[in-house]
Amino acid sequence: MVENRLRLLIEHNFDDDGAFEEYLSDLGDVKYKLPLIGVIAVEINEAALPRLLEANAPRLVYSNSVITTQESAQIFTGKGIGIAIIDTGVAPVCDLVQPQNRIAAFVDFVNSKTEPYDDNAHGTHVSAISAGNGFRSAGKRRGIAYESNITAIKVLDENGKGDTADVLAGIEWMIANKKKYNIRVANLSIGVNVANNVSVLNGNASACGINTNGADLLVKAVDAAWDAGIVVCVAAGNNGPAKNSVTSPGISRKVITVGACDDDSAIGMKPNFSGRGPTADCIIKPDCLAPGAEIVSCLSNSTELSSEKLASLKTICKFYVKMSGTSMASPYVAGAIALLLEKEPHLTPDEVKLRVKAACRKTNEPQHKQGWGILDITKLIKD
Repeated sequence: MVENRLRLLIEHNFDDDGAFEEYLSDLGDVKYKLPLIGVIAVEINEAALPRLLEANAPRLVYSNSVITTQESAQIFTGKGIGIAIIDTGVAPVCDLVQPQNRIAAFVDFVNSKTEPYDDNAHGTHVSAISAGNGFRSAGKRRGIAYESNITAIKVLDENGKGDTADVLAGIEWMIANKKKYNIRVANLSIGVNVANNVSVLNGNASACGINTNGADLLVKAVDAAWDAGIVVCVAAGNNGPAKNSVTSPGISRKVITVGACDDDSAIGMKPNFSGRGPTADCIIKPDCLAPGAEIVSCLSNSTELSSEKLASLKTICKFYVKMSGTSMASPYVAGAIALLLEKEPHLTPDEVKLRVKAACRKTNEPQHKQGWGILDITKLIKD
């Protein structure tokens, strides 16, 4: 067995004609003789320590301490990591395009426009929670991964509504363009009530062999994105506090489903709105919690944003607005994962999910509300 080696500094006045130095050489290796300071640096086996201490009195023995630079700990910002936001679009607000444009791509499955815009305000708010740099607030309103890039995929209209086909097309486009934009994380602050099967063909769908539950296809799509190497974060929905109230595709076994840890404090929302599990398949959901009440983030500056919509929002100034819901909690976690992937880009979605689990703090809430608990970003990055 290899013995532990001890690195020591021993006081010595160098007045014994080298006798003590010779003794030390028999015990181990003399690294330095430093007569101006009155110290000898040695490295010895741990087993020789009693002999050294016996012969050394009354000299002082010091540990040869490890010295480090005093620079601050490395700060991760999400730089180089692409986050796909599948939502109502994104407006080119300053917090995302100044001092440099971090909207890496924009694709519109609703109106087929080519330039970034958000006629609802939801997608911009969500995007800046993940990636806003706080440019308009001198950093005060900064998001989580404030140097990451946004790929905005518009699948919902000015009313925040859309159809399954557009969402599926958006997810498929994301998977196909994953490498081009280095999309490592996706956020879907969208969902459909699993119980609300859409009737077609005048209610005779089942008789015609048509499955009316489009939620199954949403799960299939996000699972495909996960398998393609994209960590997918999905809002748990705002249908709580009843059990089995998590919306699809948050019911997927694979994705990270996020609820709100503060859903009892949002003004204008029903109490305890965050979706609860378990799912119909007895899967514990949500997976974790994050802040979702009265969250301040960027206000869309798109000219398409109607005056009626603007009047309905809780604006706090020209550039920022408050919103509440699990829609706000999910991009918080997506941004945190972007930080982790900047630090450890080799991680797979499954490995990321395990790291998120380990970084959560349990609360006093039942498991079907909190899952693993509240995500602690510091612990996620530190560990």
